[in-house]
Amino acid sequence: MDRLIVVGDRVLIQPDTAAKRTQSGLYLPAGYQEKEEIRSGYILKCGPGYALPTADEGEAWNPKQGEVRYLPLQVKPGDLALYMQKHAVEIKYDGEKYYIVPQSAILLVERDEF
Repeated sequence: MDRLIVVGDRVLIQPDTAAKRTQSGLYLPAGYQEKEEIRSGYILKCGPGYALPTADEGEAWNPKQGEVRYLPLQVKPGDLALYMQKHAVEIKYDGEKYYIVPQSAILLVERDEF
């Protein structure tokens, strides 16, 4: 997992394990969870954020000239995220299923600390 680098405003989410039956005890069919529009999962990795436009400093000796700056994302690894399924891209890595989701598709996060 350390070799994966998430780019831009994307996050890597490990989907929450789906419930096999309802609270009242009814068993759910196999494809039920996949048809839901809103899903939940834990954020594993985040991209650097939104790239900001660089202002031309005009001084060639400036070592930071041409350096890309980013506006960081609001979400952090470890957050529980509710996201829209239709914007998620499913990938399989080492036999596990993950989703790559843009931050704009995340509706809500639950974080332990503030």
